[in-house]
Amino acid sequence: MDRQWPPELPPLPALTRAECEVVDAYLEVLDLLGRINPARGRDTYGGLRAAQGLVGKAARLRDALVLMHERGENELHAATLERALRVLDGERRAGLVGPPGPKPGKS
Repeated sequence: MDRQWPPELPPLPALTRAECEVVDAYLEVLDLLGRINPARGRDTYGGLRAAQGLVGKAARLRDALVLMHERGENELHAATLERALRVLDGERRAGLVGPPGPKPGKS
């Protein structure tokens, strides 16, 4: 019996600990914004819980950026961070923040 394994993800690029924290916190904020999105939500309670969590995640993101700045990491290496976001499914997660695309067969 042959098992079909999912394709292996590309490796994450080398990041500083602070850059990792920024990427992780940013993705957590995106996830919560996607859950809050009224065009995608199912109920107010789920959106409310996500909105309550957003405050803490946004503070974590802010703190990670402050730490980078204080350590002298004043530049964001966009290409490297973009690769990390792509490996961590950032495109799909960011897509949940905006309105859904048109449904097939409808205009």
